[in-house]
Amino acid sequence: MGDDSVQPNRFTRRHALGAGALVATAGFAGIPAAAAAPPGTMHPAHAWRRLVEGNERFIEARQQHPHQDLPWRETLVDGQQPFACVLGCADSRVPPELIFDQGLGDLFTVRTAGEVLDESIIGSIEYAVAHLGVPIVVVLGHESCGAVTAAVDLVRSGHGGTGSISTLVRGIEASVLSTPRNDNPDAFLAACVVRQTRRVVTQLRERSELIRDAVDSHHLGLVPAVYDLDEYRVTRH
Repeated sequence: MGDDSVQPNRFTRRHALGAGALVATAGFAGIPAAAAAPPGTMHPAHAWRRLVEGNERFIEARQQHPHQDLPWRETLVDGQQPFACVLGCADSRVPPELIFDQGLGDLFTVRTAGEVLDESIIGSIEYAVAHLGVPIVVVLGHESCGAVTAAVDLVRSGHGGTGSISTLVRGIEASVLSTPRNDNPDAFLAACVVRQTRRVVTQLRERSELIRDAVDSHHLGLVPAVYDLDEYRVTRH
């Protein structure tokens, strides 16, 4: 799971969205639906299923808005036990706690435009894995990502913005260059978004011995996923 050698989904967005529930659980054969296991003991598949179920509630506008009442907030004063870490884009339209219908203390969230990694981002994820015991890290891209769009423009025109924005965009350039060309601009951008999430998953394994060991020992799942702005669905890739 999370190996970059796995082939990405062929771009047919509406078809892929319709199969979202099947795609979501495809890599966890033999694992039942989400159980009530406490964080720290949860299997990666159970954690992913819990996220999928929350996303389904969000899609259908039947959110539970869990873990926001005063008694729950009081339990968090002395510590936290999130059941998942989400590395998501900083885009204001993609807040993980909302699209997965989770509450305070449920998700350890790290956000950066285009899911671009640096040492502080990797260190934050390592903290979630080593000290909080999260069983899953989701790298969450999204449809029409502005950072990925800027990287596409950089490859095509050679202009990637100025200052630190240029540094950020160049962090996505390799994903664009490694994505098969497509004459349909929307399809190509969607494929680049998927490619970026998968590349970041690979980078996390390559750049972090701690994360790599946790995955290899089956204590951690690494999941590349994309959120669709039209259908509100998160699909695993």
